[in-house]
Amino acid sequence: MNGSMPRKLPLYVVKERTRHGKVIFYFRIGKGERTRLNGVPGTAEFNKAYQAAMKGERFEKDEGPKAAPKSVRWLIERYMESSAWAAYSTATRKQHGLFFKQVIEKAGNEDYRNITRKSIMNALEDRKGTPALANNFLKAMKGLFKWALRNEMVREDPTANVDRLKHKTKGFPVWTASDVEAFCEHWPVGTMPRLAFELLVHSGIRRSDVFRAGRQHLSGNVFSMVTEKTKAAITVELPPRVMEAIAATKRSGLHFLESSLGKPFTSKESFGNWFGDCCRKAGVEKSAHGLRKLSATLAANGGATTHELMAQYGWSNVQQAEVYTRGADRARLGVKNSRVVAEQLEAIKPRTAAPNQIPPNRKQVEISKKKT
Repeated sequence: MNGSMPRKLPLYVVKERTRHGKVIFYFRIGKGERTRLNGVPGTAEFNKAYQAAMKGERFEKDEGPKAAPKSVRWLIERYMESSAWAAYSTATRKQHGLFFKQVIEKAGNEDYRNITRKSIMNALEDRKGTPALANNFLKAMKGLFKWALRNEMVREDPTANVDRLKHKTKGFPVWTASDVEAFCEHWPVGTMPRLAFELLVHSGIRRSDVFRAGRQHLSGNVFSMVTEKTKAAITVELPPRVMEAIAATKRSGLHFLESSLGKPFTSKESFGNWFGDCCRKAGVEKSAHGLRKLSATLAANGGATTHELMAQYGWSNVQQAEVYTRGADRARLGVKNSRVVAEQLEAIKPRTAAPNQIPPNRKQVEISKKKT
């Protein structure tokens, strides 16, 4: 076969789609036990599994080379079986998993106990062209060895005294007032992009949450959900304009947002790409995350405290919230203290009249003095 999936499935094979949008295949006769089949119909891998299922045999998938004890591959596999790994969000596991794949490809059979601080620093140096990516790599390795140290698999953590690479970046640009006006003029109430905008800016949730949001998270006009990234429970009140946008936007299911096919988005990436296209069509070169930053900035400038911001935006530490409150507090305190200075000066410095406010008779005296 050429590897393409046939239109008609083989006998006793059923197709299902997971909640993540992935298509999988099972072998099942009547109401008997289901057997997961590897690959897709038309491939050699699938055919081997199917033939084994037809014979009532168990097909063991070739998992590739086995990890030698104490090897880098072995350590990473044990880590990815741990509760520490399971506690990460899906996005974090995906990102760190890609880094670990690179490490395994390069040094999978090496003894992990030979990894030193110098090894980690060299790995960062190899990635210095992309500092942000290098720092995420370091974060993944720190998680691995922190777990290994806690479980007495290493005596020392080689990442303990390794610093992040320094690089200046402001990340995703924040939306401006003109961006908001341009977007809202292009996408009126009743359109899906406008509803996405209203939900993002008023709730402040991430793209990883907004594409999952729906009526099941709404009680009256109070929106509550557990965030995907930090597992924090957030609760916000949606104003009338958001409720009106929800009511005015047609959709077929519980999800607030649907793609042009009338189906919920399958991932944060698919939603992010779609929303980015909507922004560009409106002449706005910004992103969904930039809208979240605008929301947090407005809240901080309005006087929201650090813990109030943490509650709304699902941050698990004060540092992230202080990014916004620090700037807002400095501006607010600067204005306040300048007024204090002015008041103090008024008390100690006598007021003098401006030149154009000198009485006429006084001017004559001064002039006469100059003439004499």
